Amino acid sequence: MPVTHYKVTLMYDGTHFAGYQVQPHQRTVQGVVEQALAKMAKVEQRIPINGSGRTDAGVHAYGQVISFDFPFFIAAEGMRKALNSLLPLDTQVLACEVVPSDFHARFDATGKRYRYRVNLDYYTNPFRRLYTGHWKWPMQPELIEAAIGDFVGTHDFTSFAAAGGSIENKVRTIYDAKVTVDQTQNELIFDFYGNGFLYNMVRIMVGVLLEIGGNRRPLHDIQRLYQVKDRRQARLTAAASGLYLMQVYYGDGPADLK
Repeated sequence: MPVTHYKVTLMYDGTHFAGYQVQPHQRTVQGVVEQALAKMAKVEQRIPINGSGRTDAGVHAYGQVISFDFPFFIAAEGMRKALNSLLPLDTQVLACEVVPSDFHARFDATGKRYRYRVNLDYYTNPFRRLYTGHWKWPMQPELIEAAIGDFVGTHDFTSFAAAGGSIENKVRTIYDAKVTVDQTQNELIFDFYGNGFLYNMVRIMVGVLLEIGGNRRPLHDIQRLYQVKDRRQARLTAAASGLYLMQVYYGDGPADLK
């Protein structure tokens, strides 16, 4: 039976998910999408999807990309509308297109952009706690601005990867890293664009930068951490609630960096 291959861009609030990847007896992004697809196709077995990567419990996405085969043809906009009618309110299809059968959301990705938001209020804001990290101590953003460029380039990120990961090659390239201050919300906003990211890598990078901005670590300590290759010396892992997968790139990267 001929199948149709789709590329779908998802947005989701990760608060009530146990992460992206399907897990037994857990609510996951992959699980709810596969359940919706099976219902559309009127089949009992799940219709497997491939994601551009995994997000952890509590991590959000504005631009997660998935690909999958569907047992019959539905026009792209019809697929988008049908999926959105069946998905829970914390998950939405932003875009859908029919693509060649050899397209793979993970293996064809050439880069990803992540954002991390940190609330600098002394007390945790009840209405933002699920969507930001938190740093209540004194902060000097100018120190972070001076240090964050040390992440740009090709480096061994062993010190910035969660212990116990299965990926042996820890070398990654960061094309762009910046921090901005949102005075209105009293937030630091970190943006990272790279060719790939290790497990918890962005959250550990943010933890190191927060310690630099809080005068708890030397300005260019990132360079030392590359050399020691020791996750324990990076210390903090910023909370999952502040992390957003913003965009996945295929082919050329963002035009503003060309």
